[in-house]
Amino acid sequence: MLTIAALVTVGAVIGLLLFNKASPIAVLCLVPVVAALLIGFSPEDISGFYSSGLDRVVGVATMFIFAITFFGVLQDAGLFQPIINGIVRITGGNVVLVVIGTAIVGMLAHLDGAGATTFLLTIPALLPVYRRLNMSPLLMLLVLATGAGIFNMLPWAGPVGRAAAVTGIEVSELWHPLIPIQIIGAFCLIGLAALLGIREKRRIALLPPRSDDVLDDASAASTTMTISKQQPPAAKPGAEDEELKRPQNLIVNTVIFLAVLVMLLTAVLPAGLVFMVGLSVALIVNYPNVKDQLARIRAHAPPALLMGAIILSAGVFLGVMDGSGMLRALSQSLVNVLPELLLPHLHVIIGFFGLPLEILLSTDAWYFGLLPVVLEITGPMGISPEGTVYALMIGNIIGTFISPFSPALWLALGLSGQDMGKYIRYSLPIMWAFSILLFVIAGLLGLFT
Repeated sequence: MLTIAALVTVGAVIGLLLFNKASPIAVLCLVPVVAALLIGFSPEDISGFYSSGLDRVVGVATMFIFAITFFGVLQDAGLFQPIINGIVRITGGNVVLVVIGTAIVGMLAHLDGAGATTFLLTIPALLPVYRRLNMSPLLMLLVLATGAGIFNMLPWAGPVGRAAAVTGIEVSELWHPLIPIQIIGAFCLIGLAALLGIREKRRIALLPPRSDDVLDDASAASTTMTISKQQPPAAKPGAEDEELKRPQNLIVNTVIFLAVLVMLLTAVLPAGLVFMVGLSVALIVNYPNVKDQLARIRAHAPPALLMGAIILSAGVFLGVMDGSGMLRALSQSLVNVLPELLLPHLHVIIGFFGLPLEILLSTDAWYFGLLPVVLEITGPMGISPEGTVYALMIGNIIGTFISPFSPALWLALGLSGQDMGKYIRYSLPIMWAFSILLFVIAGLLGLFT
């Protein structure tokens, strides 16, 4: 009975999230509660499940709310924009350097962990360069998405927080072993960008000459105007955006940013408290007026509260599934069905195919639907929760921005004027190969045990 209920519940959660039939909050709260009521648990039992589940995720939800607001305030103050603009200028008209610069810009722009911000910052700056040099915008999207995927392993970006919510492990503890993978991945991406740049240079050389190889000022301005028309209103620079910039505080904001990173690395304080303190200092330094501080909080409240609410809803889902015994029943049934030789390696097998599976499963379905089941199976096999998390995360995360379920990717396609099908066909083989490379390196470093 429990197995059937668990199978239906997990299937319903994944299906509803997959086909976007309801918000993650509604799905993660309603489906397990209704299932628990139908199989005979009392409201008092469900209340206990709710409390235990919430205890597991409240710290993660707190971190997300304040982390998103913290990076939003630093972005408002203009901390990252000069770096991005400088890299774009340095690359000049060299095709190979432009692709390498795109990789670096994509990673730096994703320091705040928000995919939409990454593409809003980078595509309007880079697209005119790609058009002027006759380079493929699909290459730009591929490199930007891969860089954002590497930096999506940051604890405030989403996947690590989701995994922490599922496992109950502190976010910083999960992140620290991922730092070498991120560093190696960053250098590998720069190398890949150089190779892709050389390939692109050869492709351009084979093209028939154009009469507009060198754009004059008028055509360049026309290109910029076209791009601007493709952007949503929030992407257009305005007087209000410029008023928020604090170039005189660049050094101070850099110190604040680095101090927060150091505290996260050393884990001297819980991640949530680190971002609370960091946000407080950033607000006071950049916007001394109380009204301005409240305005900045209100501006970033929607995405921050949405992410926090999703994590809290995941706590309800996990609390009910675990407390009711449905998760254990489902995993035990799968253990009885799957070949015994596969069980100790199930997380590695799923992780290996993680990137193409990202096209079929949303991020929420991956971490809140699939991961808990795999954890229940691999745990008795002697695999640590961290090992299972790393296998599923590293195998999947490079594909975050190749999935049709990523709203940020649709924004990127709109800004660059590209088609989803062409983008997936162009990017999938390269991104999966890159993902497998990081997966193998992580395996050699012993992260999957």
